Amino acid sequence: MAKAVDIGSRSFRTQSSALEHYKAVLHRYQDGQRVSDQGDHADLVALIERYDPVLDAVGEPTKGDGQIAHFERRLNTGTGWSSSGFWVVRQDGTATDFSYIDAVKGKPKGRSQDFYGACRQAVALDLIQAKKQAFAQYGDDQGRVECELTCVMVTIDDAHLDHAWPNFSHLVSGFRAARGWSRDIPDGVVSAPADGQMTATFIDSAVADAFRTYHHDQAMLRILSRTANLQTASQARRPRVARPVRVGL
Repeated sequence: MAKAVDIGSRSFRTQSSALEHYKAVLHRYQDGQRVSDQGDHADLVALIERYDPVLDAVGEPTKGDGQIAHFERRLNTGTGWSSSGFWVVRQDGTATDFSYIDAVKGKPKGRSQDFYGACRQAVALDLIQAKKQAFAQYGDDQGRVECELTCVMVTIDDAHLDHAWPNFSHLVSGFRAARGWSRDIPDGVVSAPADGQMTATFIDSAVADAFRTYHHDQAMLRILSRTANLQTASQARRPRVARPVRVGL
């Protein structure tokens, strides 16, 4: 039976309903806009106060409305991606992003999740370049490539570069095992949480380069439509890839 989630004065029947509520709050504002509705402000303060240990992990403590000046919706960007999210601006003028999803779930990111993010960051530019090369190699006279799963012709903007085999999680696990880090990740490998840090990175560039090499050697990628059933795709056993995409150094 679903467990109720209490956040401030609100009681949500399920975690999903709490997530939908905060998603709706986010969508009421535009990027760069301050959260102006007092009810929305109160709901976000309650979220931080309820799950302060989660949010304190990304910067200075934000406990209590007295430490908070206001909230904003901002566009978060990284290598090859962008998404909108909440930022809390403190009374001293400093600010940090936070994930309402992590806050509602009450689960701070662990070191394994940060390691996974650092691996993603290490190969982000390589994946962008590989996608461009795939469209240059396989594109038709309109610059479209056939989706490996649906056979629909897609443009580069409507395409997803998918790890056909192994999937990215398996690549990360394999790399950790090769370095003897399956059980624990040593201190000083990934960057510590900080204000405005969208994703963790490897502190030592040699580790980043080692993962890039491992990824290049192991990864087989393919072009899929963004609307393709990625869950079904990920469950396939070593799928046949008509137009394989390789990542080169």
